[in-house]
Formats: sequence, C-alpha cells, structure tokens
Amino acid sequence: MKFILTCALCAIATFTFAQKKDTLTVIGVGDIMMGSNYPLPVLPPNDGEFLMKEVQHILRDADVTFGNLEGTLLDEGGTVKTCKDPKICYAFRSPEKYAQNLVDAGFDVMSIANNHAGDFGDAGRKSTIKTLEAVGLYHTGQLPRRYVTFKKEGIKYGVAAFSPNSNCISVNHIQDAKSIVQELDTLVDIVIVSFHGGAEGGEYQHVPRKHEIFHGEDRGDVYKFAHTLIDAGADIIFGHGPHVTRAVEVYKNRFIAYSLGNFCTYGGINVAGINGWAPIIKVYTNAKGDFIKARITPTYQIARDRVKIDIANRVITKIQELTKKDFPEVPVRIDDKGLITYLARQDGL
Repeated sequence: MKFILTCALCAIATFTFAQKKDTLTVIGVGDIMMGSNYPLPVLPPNDGEFLMKEVQHILRDADVTFGNLEGTLLDEGGTVKTCKDPKICYAFRSPEKYAQNLVDAGFDVMSIANNHAGDFGDAGRKSTIKTLEAVGLYHTGQLPRRYVTFKKEGIKYGVAAFSPNSNCISVNHIQDAKSIVQELDTLVDIVIVSFHGGAEGGEYQHVPRKHEIFHGEDRGDVYKFAHTLIDAGADIIFGHGPHVTRAVEVYKNRFIAYSLGNFCTYGGINVAGINGWAPIIKVYTNAKGDFIKARITPTYQIARDRVKIDIANRVITKIQELTKKDFPEVPVRIDDKGLITYLARQDGL
C-alpha cells in the first residue's frame, strides 16, 4: 500500500513538473551604450555600476529580459570603421568589464545586430561575443549565428535579431528573416525578434509603413517586416534604431514595439528631451505567445547620468499619442499608468 501511494505521489510530482507556466513575462528595453574609451574616454565613474541600479528591480522581474547593445565590448585595439561623413559617424568601444553591469541589472539576452556592432571590425565583434559569453549572457545578431535558443522554467525561447548593417541579416532581406523565424517556430515555444531599422531622431517618431532612407541608407520597411515575421511565427517583436521611442501595436494577437529608444547611454549619444525618454516594456503572454497585456515603466536620462524612473510619465504619454496616430485602426488601449491592453478583432488583426 505504501509503495502504491509513493508511486502515485511520484506521478503527480512528475506531471506538475512537466506543466508549463500559464503566463510568461518578457521585458524589452532600448539602446545600451555604457560609455566609450574612444577616441577620448567618456566613461562613468565606478565602472558604471550605478547606471541601471534604480531600475534593476524592474529588469530582474521577468522570465526573460532583453536589450540592444550598441557598440563593442573591447578594451583596446581593433580597426575603427571609416565614415564618409565623420560629423554623423560615431564609434563606441566600451570596456569589457562593463558586461557585468548587464548581468547585475538582470539581462538574459542581448541583440548585437546594429550599426555599432562593427565599430572596431572583427576584433570588436569577436571580443563582444567572447565577453558576453564569459558572463553568461545569450546574444544574437552577428553572422554566422542566425539565432539563439535557451530554456527557462520549462519554456524554450528563441531570439533572432536583424539589421541593415554589415555582418548581420538585413531587415531588407525579408525572405531570409522569414525563413529563420519559421525555423525557430518549430524549435521553441516563444519566438522573440529584434530589428534595428528606421530613420533616426525626433523627426522620425512615426512608423511610415514604407522604406525609410536615412543618410542614403535603406533602413527598411519596419511595418512590413514586423507583420511578415509575425505571420511567419514570431510572438514578440522589439524594435531599435531611431534613438527615439515609437508606437506599439498588436497584430494577430502578437506584440510589436517599433522602437524602444535610448535606454542606458552614458555619453556620445544625444539624450536631450525626447531622445532621453524610454520605456521598459514588460510583455505578458501565455505559453503559446498570445498577447495578454503589457506594462510600460517610464524612464529618462540626462547626459552622463544614470537611468531614472520618470514620475512625470512622459514616455507613456508619448507612446499613447504615437500609437493613436500611427495605428488608429488597431484596438490597443494604453492607460495613463502604462498598462497596455488589446481588444482582439474578429478579422484577426
């Protein structure tokens, strides 16, 4: 009798362990560049340990926390990129030990698909990858790696990142991106996509639903890109590139943030005014990736200072405004405290 009871308890325990979580949480933030030692040092005191302390408790409170690493993790050396116009071209080289700040803040995975990942050539790319892996951070966005997968609490996640820059899979090669997402969708429970696309600056806060050309470079049609990849199996899409926050959308019950702005940039990037307002967006889904809700924590920066929570909620107001203007047909609701909800439409949009 005791043996039968013990076996029954074992079976219950095994079944309980095999059950997947009902609700998953994924946090996305924007660009991170914690200081550069090139050409002259613009570095935070105490190795930047304080930069994300004020929001650390928020970043740690998710199943997966994701960010976009602008620049390289490289102590010295590398071949700096050449630019046609040095006035609009910057190269970022952050000390390798700064990777620990990402771990301490609570990040799990970083995109290194952007226009600064190659600032110091192959040496910079290799050092960035080696440094992230040494501290246990997942990464994706640099070829030949097409995506990364990992498992947490019984849920398998896949992340792919795209950018119209060298050594990346381009946002303009939509069929290639689609194939990657379709493959990922067969391997994992939740597919997260990051793209680096769209024109830069305060003039380009809106999602135009067409290709964006900036300084002669095709930065992609991010609207078409996001919708195509959700059709292919993506569950959450986080955009970067414009250095300002853009609208959010829910399409086929999947969440899209078209740009998460500048999140933690100590120097070398303009964070004046709206350039310094950025959301931490926490997305809630079920185990199949269906959108439940999301929540915005508003943050802001001033030059050469830490990330701060914005009690004025300015980025919430901005996202409300942009979403109403850019996606009036989509029944997304954003309240004044940053709660994002969605009334699913019968046509699936």
